[in-house]
Amino acid sequence: MTFNINNLVRENVKKLKPYSSARDEFKDFDKDMVFLDANENPYNNGVNRYPDPQQRSLKGELALQRQIKASQVLLGNGSDEVLDLIYRAFCEPKIDNIITLPPTYGMYKVLAETNDVENREVLLTEDYEPDVTEILRVADANSKLLFICSPNNPTGNAFKADKIEILLKSFPGIVVIDEAYIDFSESQTWVSKLSEYPNLIVTQTLSKAYGMAGIRLGICYASEEIISVINKIKPPYNVNELTQKKALDRVLDKESVKNEIGSILNERSALYEVLLEVSFVQKIYPSDANFVLVKVDNANLRYQQLLDKGIVIRNRSTQPLCANTLRFTIGTPSENKKLIKVLKEL
Repeated sequence: MTFNINNLVRENVKKLKPYSSARDEFKDFDKDMVFLDANENPYNNGVNRYPDPQQRSLKGELALQRQIKASQVLLGNGSDEVLDLIYRAFCEPKIDNIITLPPTYGMYKVLAETNDVENREVLLTEDYEPDVTEILRVADANSKLLFICSPNNPTGNAFKADKIEILLKSFPGIVVIDEAYIDFSESQTWVSKLSEYPNLIVTQTLSKAYGMAGIRLGICYASEEIISVINKIKPPYNVNELTQKKALDRVLDKESVKNEIGSILNERSALYEVLLEVSFVQKIYPSDANFVLVKVDNANLRYQQLLDKGIVIRNRSTQPLCANTLRFTIGTPSENKKLIKVLKEL
């Protein structure tokens, strides 16, 4: 299938002249320069200046680690902003549609409603895999985006690569692969396939494996053409100075991140073994994420019992194909020890 990004971009976005911030107008900064261009308070307190609108240092490091160009990276105020920008760049309200694969991350649907874009839902199969035939059947010329969460939330599994490849080759619009949990999986990131699939967007986050949920930093990897389009409509200073600095420190601290991921994976395995012995647990689903989805006898009852014991989990029973399921996020060893103790008592 021939892919032309211009056929997917909204007409008003094509014509839009992006806002040029004061710091976008030149690239070379010198510590001795006098900044009188942006109406800032001149007294230095560490954050009195506007942040780099293009987050060059952070993008450069992320690009280096992913072995792509910095011009293939876009950063946002959490992944939710990144996803919203993708909607606004490519989906014409009341005309275009997107496709989601429930059970999946709920913000795809919320953002579709917020942007007045039809959401065509295609349920996963019983074994929690994309129904490729049905997805391609419901897609049409106005299907601009297909959202694939892999590893998937709330099911935890990474989808089979051959199914995703078929969709990348056959879907008429852009395929957005949400890899929020990729660092906990043995599956390879799809970032390495960007040059092969021009209609591919990969989103990641620092909220999960990197432990940076509080700073709100979402990442978008795509072709230079796609990033250029989204850059036109992003707010000029959407990632603040503190977030940029904290994020850069964290992505450079590879050893700490690696150790924490290893601990979480070990704890996941330990919890899995315990759940096998819990009488009210009926099924434990395989997980490529930092959580485990479990089918129980009575999810509402078990959720409340755990809550009464001071343990907060997610009851996913309202989601399609998830009747009587609970989702356990993997905590610290001490937190998991408390969870295991309560489970055994119940």
